Amino acid sequence: MKGQATIRRPLRSRLRPALLLGLAATAAQAGCFSARSSSGGGETAPPPPTRVIRTTDIELPDGYVIEVVATGLTFPTGVTFDDAGQVYVTEAGYSYGEVFTTPRLLRIEPGGATSVVATGRNPPWTGVTWADGAFIVSEGGVRDGGKILRIAPGGETQTLAEGLPSLGDHHTNGPVLGPDGNIYFGQGTATNSGVVGEDNYKFGWLKRHPEFHDVPCKDVTLTGAGLTGPNPLTKDEDDEATTGAFVPFGTQTQRGQVIPGKVPCSGAVMRIPPRGGTLHLVAWGFRNPFGIAFSPDGKLFVTDNGYDERGSRPVWGNADYLWAVTPGTWYGWPDHADGRPVAQDRYAPPGKKPPPPLLEVLPNPPPQPAAFFAVHSSSNGIDISRAPAFGHVGDAFVAQFGDQAPDVGKVLHPVGFKVVRVDLKTGVVRDFAVNRGKDNGPASRLKNGGLERPITVRFDRAGRSLYVVDFGVMLMDEKGARPQQGTGALFRITRAAAAG
Repeated sequence: MKGQATIRRPLRSRLRPALLLGLAATAAQAGCFSARSSSGGGETAPPPPTRVIRTTDIELPDGYVIEVVATGLTFPTGVTFDDAGQVYVTEAGYSYGEVFTTPRLLRIEPGGATSVVATGRNPPWTGVTWADGAFIVSEGGVRDGGKILRIAPGGETQTLAEGLPSLGDHHTNGPVLGPDGNIYFGQGTATNSGVVGEDNYKFGWLKRHPEFHDVPCKDVTLTGAGLTGPNPLTKDEDDEATTGAFVPFGTQTQRGQVIPGKVPCSGAVMRIPPRGGTLHLVAWGFRNPFGIAFSPDGKLFVTDNGYDERGSRPVWGNADYLWAVTPGTWYGWPDHADGRPVAQDRYAPPGKKPPPPLLEVLPNPPPQPAAFFAVHSSSNGIDISRAPAFGHVGDAFVAQFGDQAPDVGKVLHPVGFKVVRVDLKTGVVRDFAVNRGKDNGPASRLKNGGLERPITVRFDRAGRSLYVVDFGVMLMDEKGARPQQGTGALFRITRAAAAG
């Protein structure tokens, strides 16, 4: 098999405590965080123009093997399988850094060649699943708004849902087929923490859509807090604007002001029938619910990207989460993190005040996460093992895209850039597929042939193989993201005995 490597050396034990807040938080307690410069995984010299992949540079637990399925992909985001088990991948057509290409649904042919099933014009395509004889694609729609698409095997496309609030920082995510036969998908928030600011101009969308803002799923009552920061929409470098929560940039709010809720909305998980119909709210109060999976007993789990240290309401030292979702529940965004209020000193950026509360009344007491991931790890796509042939039945596997420092905040060492396994009973997180070497980080930084930025994982129809979608090389600097086209890849992990 192409690129296969049996990993014989025992995997290093690297457990993450349940309340891990990342290396940066530990360093801050030692008093050196503010004095040191950021050293994220993408803050590195440009890699060679051609990505070289060597699966022997990827470490796995004993008894597992990894192989390369396809290379040369541009911004791949999702993988699925039709009724015959044939493999398909989505390419986003867009990446942070304001790089636009063409969103595509690709069939992965034997030997890694690809053929195009369908293309789009409203990127990014953030994920795909197979349901009821067709592909269901989440269309992020940074230009025209989010959609859920149904694409027939012949490429004919139907819109199942549109008008999703996906013009901002985070997009329409997912989708997955639920045990009830419905399509579940996530919708990220427009902003980092509820208030439109200068950071959203840097993302590109505030210039395109100055009227856009977050939309609550149900009525919320505001504290009237307004955040003041630079106004990038004017030529005056000294101009400032004050903005409240859930309103357009430069709009102030009042204490007691009620913002009406509606569906579709920001920071939510929603569902829709696979051939279209009424859109239903499942749960809300997430920041960026990227990954969705159902356990063998039918319980819904969602990965959620924590706050960044950016914008006019930065939140410091906030982990990523895994939620065990109870329908109808609010999960804390924009006023809670790690199950705690953000309006306290532990979430204040060094030398600054804590983020002020935005909501006068909480929709419900927010629950505690089922597991915590490292700060800025960008823990994204998820699937749950269901087959003894692969092992770890009932455990979740999560792709960690890796930090995007310095844009999201400072880190002292690379965070993420691997696949982790979560014991859903205890919340303990362990490394599963990680680059070899004394240091953590993407292959481009370590100068080896391992993983770059895993963005999602998915078990095949039999549950015997775990497919890993690797977005490819994305460098970072003070100007933002610099993604490298044609560097994405698809991997497959199996147990050695199951691989035959």
